[in-house]
Amino acid sequence: MNYWLIVNTGAGDGSRGESYWREHLQAAGVEGLKVRDLADTEWEGDVAIGDRVLVAGGDGSVNRVATVCVERQAVLGVLPSGTANDFARNLDLPDDPATLCRIATGEATLAVDVAWINDWLFLNVAHLGLGTLPAREASQEQKRHLGRFSYLLTLAQRIGMQNGIHARIECGEQSATGQWLTIAIASGAYFGGGHTIDEAYIDDGKLDVVAVRKRSWWRLLVAFVTTRLLRMTSDTDDTLVHFQAPSCRVTLKHPHTLTADGEDLGQTQQVEAFTRHGVLQVAGRPEASPRLRFSRLEPLAAQPRPAPL
Repeated sequence: MNYWLIVNTGAGDGSRGESYWREHLQAAGVEGLKVRDLADTEWEGDVAIGDRVLVAGGDGSVNRVATVCVERQAVLGVLPSGTANDFARNLDLPDDPATLCRIATGEATLAVDVAWINDWLFLNVAHLGLGTLPAREASQEQKRHLGRFSYLLTLAQRIGMQNGIHARIECGEQSATGQWLTIAIASGAYFGGGHTIDEAYIDDGKLDVVAVRKRSWWRLLVAFVTTRLLRMTSDTDDTLVHFQAPSCRVTLKHPHTLTADGEDLGQTQQVEAFTRHGVLQVAGRPEASPRLRFSRLEPLAAQPRPAPL
């Protein structure tokens, strides 16, 4: 088995780079570490079944390396070094670097879901509408100085300028049509630097589709207080829609920008998303969550990339 360290030199504020993680991994007993820059691509074809691929970066970096791990049947290890680090939150990873390295190189692994949207793999959340703005417009300087709060700053600056997007959402037997302020399609429970989606889990075999209709400020405020603060649902107010299903389709009246795990996927008028249960092996810790399935690390059989339903 090989140990790989894939580093995104532009992630976060730059303080958790190659030398930082190499030192902690050596202290954890890792020898013969293969270090590569995320910007390179040659290493991807050299990853073998059962290799441990450690990624130092944010959610976009983890997404990229996870794609390789699924295709090569390798084990992903996450060393959070970015701005939001939402996938690390889904895994309930600690902040301490020494503990992180012990977890990333330990024998305990968990099988988590992986989702695809328009043939692009994502682990956390994809957005249409207002939710795409932080990924597209939060500057590197804002991210460096404000961290995850840069996303909130961008939303606050632009929320009054949104006209909404007209779309039909279909998830299994559930559907809704209307003018939406934002549409989020989530594989995990966290997005935007720690915001949560209730009832979403990273290993339940379902997508969580959460959409907010374009409403007046007071109706949006009431919906927020009711659902987020009081943890209640309303039978009469359809401002917020929450569907769960293994796959979903969103049909837009006009093309709009789609983002996934902070990456801009361009303009689209049709969105197809689906999830596959437990196809990614990730280094983790058994006490993280009762919803996560851990096992002793064993050789993994090669499998083809899951195909959509």
